[in-house]
Amino acid sequence: MQFLLFLSESIIPLTVFLIVAYGLLNHQNVYQDFLKGAKDGFFTVIDILPTLVGLMTAVGILRASGFFDFLSEILKKLTGPLHFPTELIPAAIVKMFSSSAATGLLLDLFKTYGTDSFIGLSASIMMSCTETIFYTMSIYFMHVHVKKTRFTLPGALFATLSGIAASIFLASLMCS
Repeated sequence: MQFLLFLSESIIPLTVFLIVAYGLLNHQNVYQDFLKGAKDGFFTVIDILPTLVGLMTAVGILRASGFFDFLSEILKKLTGPLHFPTELIPAAIVKMFSSSAATGLLLDLFKTYGTDSFIGLSASIMMSCTETIFYTMSIYFMHVHVKKTRFTLPGALFATLSGIAASIFLASLMCS
């Protein structure tokens, strides 16, 4: 266990050291390369900022309007036989758009049900094994100008549904 703690604390500094050492061994100007990368990253942030603002605004409006509660009530009939708690529906939906907004919903679930409850455990695992599909697709595809996404969305939705199912299964094992 001590080795894992040491590894988790030293992996990032070790990686940075290895990258710098590799660059120096290849006679690269590591500092100039770093500055160029930082500058490119800054322009990438400027490019994706409108999309970020739009996604965050949309999620905030849907959350404040009560739409997610309304949707949970509608989907209760479908999720009931699957033993999927309706309290997790808003977090599962929001996670597909925004991880930070889903974290806010996760904290609300923790306050209401507790972190060690079935819902708290399920939500924690679900946040870890699902992806912000629409955020990721809009940012990455917009940045590299991908027009035809083909099977990306169906594959990402399948992976997310699998992650949600796994979170319920794992939480049920932990709570039994």
